[in-house]
Amino acid sequence: MSVAGVEGEERNDLNKSESRQLRQRSVRLLGSLLRPLRGKVAWTFVIVVISTAAQIAGPALIAFGINVGLPSLVKYSNWTPLVGTVIAYLVAAALGAWLISSYTVLSARISQAILIDLRKRVFRHTQLLSLEFHETYTSGRIIARQTSDLDTIRELLDSGINQLIQGILYMGFIAIAMFSLDWVSGVVLVAALVPLYFLARWFQKSSNSLFRLTRVTSARVIVHFVETMTGIRAVKAFRKEKRNEDEFGQLVEDYRAANGKTIQLFGIFDPGLVLIGNLALAAILLFGGLRVATGGVEIGTLLAVLLYTRQFFGPAEEMAMFYNSYQSASSALEKISGVLEEEPSVPDPVRPVDLRTAKGRVTFDQVEFAYNNDRIVLPTFDLDIPAGQTIAMVGSTGAGKSTLAKLISRFYDPTKGEVQLDGIDLRKLHPKDLRRAIVMVTQEAYLFSGTVADNISLGKPDATRAEIALAAKAVGAHEFIQSLPDGYDTDVNKRGGRVSAGQRQLLSFARAFIADPVVLILDEATASLDIPSERLVQEGLQTLLADRTAIIIAHRLSTVAIADRVLVMEHGVIVEDGPPNELIAGTGRFAQLHAAWRDSLV
Repeated sequence: MSVAGVEGEERNDLNKSESRQLRQRSVRLLGSLLRPLRGKVAWTFVIVVISTAAQIAGPALIAFGINVGLPSLVKYSNWTPLVGTVIAYLVAAALGAWLISSYTVLSARISQAILIDLRKRVFRHTQLLSLEFHETYTSGRIIARQTSDLDTIRELLDSGINQLIQGILYMGFIAIAMFSLDWVSGVVLVAALVPLYFLARWFQKSSNSLFRLTRVTSARVIVHFVETMTGIRAVKAFRKEKRNEDEFGQLVEDYRAANGKTIQLFGIFDPGLVLIGNLALAAILLFGGLRVATGGVEIGTLLAVLLYTRQFFGPAEEMAMFYNSYQSASSALEKISGVLEEEPSVPDPVRPVDLRTAKGRVTFDQVEFAYNNDRIVLPTFDLDIPAGQTIAMVGSTGAGKSTLAKLISRFYDPTKGEVQLDGIDLRKLHPKDLRRAIVMVTQEAYLFSGTVADNISLGKPDATRAEIALAAKAVGAHEFIQSLPDGYDTDVNKRGGRVSAGQRQLLSFARAFIADPVVLILDEATASLDIPSERLVQEGLQTLLADRTAIIIAHRLSTVAIADRVLVMEHGVIVEDGPPNELIAGTGRFAQLHAAWRDSLV
């Protein structure tokens, strides 16, 4: 065998192994969802078995009425068999209808319980995952897991499972009934299963790739829409509407084409199914009619097996539709289980160390860090920040400043070495202690839907209104909050639509102030502000940074003036370290940066 052939077989084996692992992972997830509901599932199965049997009894009762009830009435004027048959038929119909209603309600409750559990798991788990996951897994894909994928599973649970269970039971009970009434007709029905098998097998193979294509194109439409709406400011700023419209139109066209191919598939499968059913019906009618003429079978029995044959092929189409739902739901479950199998890259400590009294000393001890193996952002790095000191970090883009901030916040763990708070490795601290001790404020200053007070109290959920107002006053935000339509009860809307960029930043400072961390990180917190807004924020910073360790990452050197110490970074290395006045008076990198900044103000 050629090398290419061997490699091809190895890839196929790998694909099979991966597919098997995906199926096993999905089955584990499904099992964990069904385990708390196994009692309800068992009871629901009992109900559907009884209801299906009650529905199947109809043609057999009709056969009894024609074969026994009518002759008894004609020959002996005995109404009992016929009336008894009619009553039994009505009872079976009523029982079947009532049980189907009960089954529908129970199955709906089970499916809703599963979906609620799954939605909570996905939301809870994605929140717990580390920042690395969210920086690599697009928001559109996460939204698709919570929307289209869960809706696909809901469709399977609400209707697909019903179709499968009822279809299998229906066809099985019909086959038993037919063999009980007339084994010859039963054999004809079994013979019809041969072309039905090949038709179903062809449909399965053909639909597998088409359904997957449909799901892929649908996901692309959703992701493009979400990303466009999320980045609508950039879209409008760069006049990208027409290009987006063309791209979205092409994605929608691809989705339409994929759906068109699927419809064509059903255009062959459905008529083929009807044809096989009609041929089976014709064969049973022919053989049965000849046997009725010779007295080999009674007319009521022939009518019953014809009714059963007509009913037998109905569920086959529903089961084919189930395969469609199953393929979509199986793929969706694989994606969701993949998210739930993700492990945090920054795990919680097994035996956390309590941080009794935090002082705020931050130490980098022989730290090395790389986002991926081929590019080291921080080579061997050492740094000691005494408690209560305010440090400003400056340097060109990509120097490693924000990486340091993420390591101090423990959004990432170092590849080597330790980042310590008061001599304790951050990896050993309990998450609640870590989040209480270290707070980061970014330039985004994200505001959640709700009131101004709700957004400030995010730093301390049990804060009183007096504490919220005190925090706002401390950073200079109280005055503008009072001028809002409802003061602290003003709804900021999505992303703080009712407040300016500077006001949003002041609210984020108030949120950090009320949290009262021992270490505060400001990552480009004033980068998006105009000069008046920056001056307003600078006044708030004076109060915010008092009596705590602070790390200020800034391109604007106006922010650096309030620092006790300046670190200049280049390519993950500190090239200058000292008080700002000393560095400005020198001839180094910071002096050059400061001179250029001063000239830009002229």
